[in-house]
Amino acid sequence: MRYLITGALGQLGRALQTELRGEELILIDLPDVDVSEWEAIFTAVATHKPDIIIHCAAYTNVDGCAQDPQLAYKVNGLGTQNVALACQKFDIPMVHVSTNEVFGGQCRTGYEEWMSLDPINAYGRSKAAAETHVRNLLTRHYIVRTAWLYAPGGRNFIHAIYNRAKESGQIRVVTDEIGNPTYVVDLAQAIIKLLNTEQFGTYHFVNAGACSRWEFANEILRLTGLSDQVENIPILSSEFQRASTPPPYGEIHNIAGTAIGITLRSWQTALAEYVTEYIA
Repeated sequence: MRYLITGALGQLGRALQTELRGEELILIDLPDVDVSEWEAIFTAVATHKPDIIIHCAAYTNVDGCAQDPQLAYKVNGLGTQNVALACQKFDIPMVHVSTNEVFGGQCRTGYEEWMSLDPINAYGRSKAAAETHVRNLLTRHYIVRTAWLYAPGGRNFIHAIYNRAKESGQIRVVTDEIGNPTYVVDLAQAIIKLLNTEQFGTYHFVNAGACSRWEFANEILRLTGLSDQVENIPILSSEFQRASTPPPYGEIHNIAGTAIGITLRSWQTALAEYVTEYIA
């Protein structure tokens, strides 16, 4: 099996490389291949003739997307359309990695795969556009939505909280943003299991359960032994100034994956493993 992975240097791209070791991998990323340039994508696909494309490349800086919506669409919308067109041209199935931010976050019970998209920020709109391009152009596709992804070797919420707690002895974290913390290793493993089913469609792959950012931070403090030393002050999103507006209730449910036997462990269990290996 020959896999082409876009965004191969990103956190999910690297995790997929680890999980797919032994397989034939074509790895593309900036600066060599820009997904927003049709000729670059067409040439890569025509040259390597992969059996499947896993499209991880994206502009994921949500505040950056808010500041430059045109760039967000160029990379996330147009870039995904280019990959889907190449898949259409050469009759290749595609995995498109999407986000919980395609939803507006007003549904307090969370979102299932079939629910209507209603993004409230530029990042979410660009990823919703990407999903639309994939559905319109391809019948053989997987759309995999995830949320609050973290991985070793990069900037993420866990290290930000831990470092701030160690430095100041006090942190302030929002209580009115809900989501599913997701370990990149678990996401990569779920995607590979999905590919083996050949059951195309839309899936929500997140670690089981949901929490607020404040609750997430509390668990990080507990696991790192800092909960008795550091004060975690709950605040509202309105008190934390940022360019983008995240969906307040961004929890997504893994209904479709569970139906075919693909489930992810709890976010608390995954986080404990991550902290043990990369912090503690």
